[in-house]
Amino acid sequence: MSDTNAVPAEAVGPLLRGLDVLRRLTDAGGRLSLGDLVRSTGLARSTVDRVTQTLARMGYLRLDGRDAALTPRLMELGNAYLAAIRLPDLLGPHAERLADALDESVSLAVPDRDGIRFVHQSTRRRAMSLSFRIGDLLPAERTAPGALFAADWDADAWTHWRERRAADPQGLGFHPVPPLTDTQEAPDEAHFADRTHRAQDQGWALDDQLIEPGLVALALPVRDPDGRPVCAVSVVSHTSRHGAASLRKAMLPRLRTAVAGMERALREAPAAEPVKSATALASWTAASKQELGAGFVESLARGLTVLTAFGEGRSALTLSGVAQACGLARATARRALITFEHLGYVEVRAGLFRPTPQVLGLGFPPLSRLTLPQFAQPHLAALAQQVHDSTSLSVLTGTEIQYTARVATSRVMNVNITVGTRFPAYATSMGRVLLADLPDGARAERLAGAELRALTRHTVTSTEELGALLERVREEQFSMTDGELEEGLRSVAVPVRDRAGRAVAAVNVAMHSSRRSAAQCRSEVLPALRATAARIEEDLAATGRFTRTAAC
Repeated sequence: MSDTNAVPAEAVGPLLRGLDVLRRLTDAGGRLSLGDLVRSTGLARSTVDRVTQTLARMGYLRLDGRDAALTPRLMELGNAYLAAIRLPDLLGPHAERLADALDESVSLAVPDRDGIRFVHQSTRRRAMSLSFRIGDLLPAERTAPGALFAADWDADAWTHWRERRAADPQGLGFHPVPPLTDTQEAPDEAHFADRTHRAQDQGWALDDQLIEPGLVALALPVRDPDGRPVCAVSVVSHTSRHGAASLRKAMLPRLRTAVAGMERALREAPAAEPVKSATALASWTAASKQELGAGFVESLARGLTVLTAFGEGRSALTLSGVAQACGLARATARRALITFEHLGYVEVRAGLFRPTPQVLGLGFPPLSRLTLPQFAQPHLAALAQQVHDSTSLSVLTGTEIQYTARVATSRVMNVNITVGTRFPAYATSMGRVLLADLPDGARAERLAGAELRALTRHTVTSTEELGALLERVREEQFSMTDGELEEGLRSVAVPVRDRAGRAVAAVNVAMHSSRRSAAQCRSEVLPALRATAARIEEDLAATGRFTRTAAC
């Protein structure tokens, strides 16, 4: 929710417009047609085209025909904020252990003006489970953490809350919040003030079905060494498991113990060592401008770069520090910071600039829910178009591989496989890539449970021969099979690795053996396949920094 004050004269107009486009796409779930962007932003079509082309050049969105879709790389902005505040890294493991112990979902939230914004989720998977995402913004009056944070509001904060409530009494501007049902009433000021006073006196707060019927939550503040509340930890349940009273009775003692551990972690945490900014986009803006001409808005690209200046060890920076981290002139960094401060993305105190939770509103909620197959699919499509053969993504499940994403080519003679199909890992290129990455003991255990039978006359069924093949695959980091799964089917595969370097999936190109020789697969297909895997890994690194990316 941006500030309604007049736009400062030094604000960067293209940056204002680019941020508006990113917000509209975020609120729409990550995808909109260019026509809808024109209508929702009120910008000219030519302006929307230039903004989206620039964001696409930065890797922040993808242009699919008439649509624009956010891409995982945009999460580097939110990742910079989360790394700067350090709360997910320091407190997230405590939240995970608490969720495991209680078998309930646990959230970490921070105050964001008159709302709360989630910075960590430890969710239990159930048929009826918590659906909020990191970056989601909820109105303070309908949450347990909101009552805790409001206890520290000053008169100006309450005035701002009243103004927002008058303009939007049901909180419809908070997109993840379900509308009030016929059995719910919007909490008025007296109700919220009473909850705030009780939270201040008790040191904890309850949400008894304020967000949604059936959803209950208990929250406690987590304080820094100076005694200031830096976040709130919530245990969230459903009335089929707990009512508000039983949730408090069952969870409050254990939640207090967990909070004590979190506060101890904050006290004992060593100072963060500054690390290099995640990206340095400014270094290539001039080249992009020369290549794309009027289609590239240099001031937008440079402005967004400023948000990547923050991160671990860089929670607060001077103007000179921001300019140095981004490789920008002081004047350029200053105008961008003025723009971000006006919109609420950064705040300045005592000459130091800090990112605010609002940065998470730039794409993080919809992107944090993407699965590996979802963000791999566009890369597979580009690979299939490049090599003119079918491409797939699979994961290892026991002794089999399971296809989780696929792009087939239109040929009379094609490899006919669908998502969900399973094949024995030992006889496939993707299976061998994934088996080769396992520790020796785990690999031996998997193979011991597999029946190495001949699927064709070419299938390797000897344990010794297969072991030697897997060692070579581990060394060469690719696998090629010829007619072992099916006569005439040739496939080459490479691993897809997560941030820790583990092969979590494999990607392949499959074709009839008459299409290319084995040597051509190595010279023509393998480089393109490796480049595709690298792009998927970049997305996986962005999504996996502070969220769990589902493999399927």
